[in-house]
Amino acid sequence: MDKTAFNRDLKTFLAASPTPFHAVASLAAALEGAGFEALKESDAWALKAGGRYYVTRNDSSLIAFSLPDTQTLVEKGLRLVGAHTDSPCLKLKPRPDLRRSGYYQLGVEVYGGALLNPWFDRDLSIAGRVHFLDSEGVLRQALMDFKDPVAVIPSLAIHLDREANNERSINPQKDLPLVLSLHPAGEDKPDFRHLLRERLQAQGEPVAEVLDYELFCYDVQPPAYVGLHQEFIASARLDNLLSCYLGLQALLEAAPGQGAILVCNDHEEVGSQSSSGADGPFLLQVLERLLPENEQRMRTLAASRMISADNAHGIHPNYADRHDANHGPLINGGPVIKINANQRYATNSESSAHFRALARQVQVPVQAFTVRSDMGCGSTIGPLTAAKLGVSTLDVGVPTFAMHSIRELAGSEDAYNLYRVLACFFSGQ
Repeated sequence: MDKTAFNRDLKTFLAASPTPFHAVASLAAALEGAGFEALKESDAWALKAGGRYYVTRNDSSLIAFSLPDTQTLVEKGLRLVGAHTDSPCLKLKPRPDLRRSGYYQLGVEVYGGALLNPWFDRDLSIAGRVHFLDSEGVLRQALMDFKDPVAVIPSLAIHLDREANNERSINPQKDLPLVLSLHPAGEDKPDFRHLLRERLQAQGEPVAEVLDYELFCYDVQPPAYVGLHQEFIASARLDNLLSCYLGLQALLEAAPGQGAILVCNDHEEVGSQSSSGADGPFLLQVLERLLPENEQRMRTLAASRMISADNAHGIHPNYADRHDANHGPLINGGPVIKINANQRYATNSESSAHFRALARQVQVPVQAFTVRSDMGCGSTIGPLTAAKLGVSTLDVGVPTFAMHSIRELAGSEDAYNLYRVLACFFSGQ
């Protein structure tokens, strides 16, 4: 795949994946289109040499894998790439309906470490999954996406808050409820579940009663090139759907002789402690089914390698002092190896050297990031997975601006270059 097609399909994937549930559905559709077979955790698995499979959990996490056609997994180990499907955002509350000052609003809570200021004055829609009873009392679920901009969080005018540009704090309970419509006094109390039922019925779902949902807000502005020479890609959820997408494309090109696994976990932005998160049992349980015999599994993992792909902080020209002077990654300067002395990233010198050697093979430049010594550091699924599996692991990512904002910015060269390295990695190099 050339860079133009790669970035075109990346933007399509981002636009089609407003929530982790939609992202997993998009990944699954691409995998099935490439011949991967869907597995169910509740079924017995009859895996074949050379087979390509995927399995999901909670509809928000996915593991896809290619098995070698001749050699056993013990002989060459596995090559694993990990990413996460969730992004910081606003999530609707279970009882969100509010009627205040003649307006119909919905209450929200903050999911993950979201940068909140950019959520104001955006054209917002709502998407996620809904569980409902049909007319026969059968419990069902469906993905849903309002698609149209149906909500907004209006800013308070500068005339009513003269200090807004100097000191602005956001109270999530008071300041973030969505405005959906006018609601004059005297009208019936609004009911969001009734609205959901109508929307689902309109899309052909046999809904009698909505029981529950997991719904998130998102900005309807589509991904776009930005820059005089289209140097940048601007989009929501670059952290970390970008890594899910490039891991997918690399897996689709994996050499048939090498065991390769793509892991896309949910809940990274809230600590990964869930049945489908990286600090849960999903990956280990899949590996136990691939390699039921303990000794064989231990030998395979000892010969395996993992790359945790998650976005890195590009050096911001207006805030260059927030970076260590020798470790400020430049957008379109190549993928960034992420290093931390306190194991917030899983990189060590051996895994870093291996990645640099791979990048050299495909002529991709490499950068390095370490946080300023007087600042705190984020983390990824890398250390969690390395601790569970004992696999040599590297943390790497594409340099990004405005991480955790409603709209982030990355380079139009970097994702493609990291994909090229991961494709080489999946080939068994």
